[in-house]
Amino acid sequence: MQPVNNTPETEKEYVKPEEKPVYDFFKRVFDLVMASFALVVLSPVFLITAIAIKCEDGGDIIYSQTRLTKDGKEFTMYKFRSMCPDADKKLDDLMKYNEVKGPAFKMEDDPRVTKVGHIIRKTSIDELPQLVNILMGDMTIIGPRPPLPREVAQYTPYQLHRLDVKTGLACYHECEGRSDDKDFDKWVESDLRYIRERSMLTDLKVIFKTIKVVLTGKGAM
Repeated sequence: MQPVNNTPETEKEYVKPEEKPVYDFFKRVFDLVMASFALVVLSPVFLITAIAIKCEDGGDIIYSQTRLTKDGKEFTMYKFRSMCPDADKKLDDLMKYNEVKGPAFKMEDDPRVTKVGHIIRKTSIDELPQLVNILMGDMTIIGPRPPLPREVAQYTPYQLHRLDVKTGLACYHECEGRSDDKDFDKWVESDLRYIRERSMLTDLKVIFKTIKVVLTGKGAM
């Protein structure tokens, strides 16, 4: 997908990091093992969440949405539904309340979020179905969060570099408790820093930090 021509004349230069084929191989093995293990261990959480969502309004349990991963490839991302069934249709009316400086959308008191949705978002349970995306190879455990096509259409060429690697379930931005940050440029810088520093040790550190953030609820999406 080609970005709109909104590149500022002073945009930063970007040096693409080296390829890491050995790391990529072991990262994929790690993804398969950990995602499979997590799906089994967390199966009771999946069941309880599914029942709660269905009982609240009778709507779909799983919400699917087109997202982008490495090199702008499209895939269908899965989440537990945390909003009302017609949430997408209401987005245009809420864009004026967007609290993020940049192409992403975030609204602290989003009226579309259901009662169950508030709970599963606070605990990040809504993201768990993405373990299936990881098994399918669309995502990885650690990597920049997958953006929407309409967001990427607004990216500058510099911002597009956050898609130089496969997108993930957890990232620097969130594990550092910054998902409440309203500046998208800082989010991009966190992702590019991860791409430069990525390694198995780095990924393990991000996993442990993410668990801490989830347990404390700090910066939860």
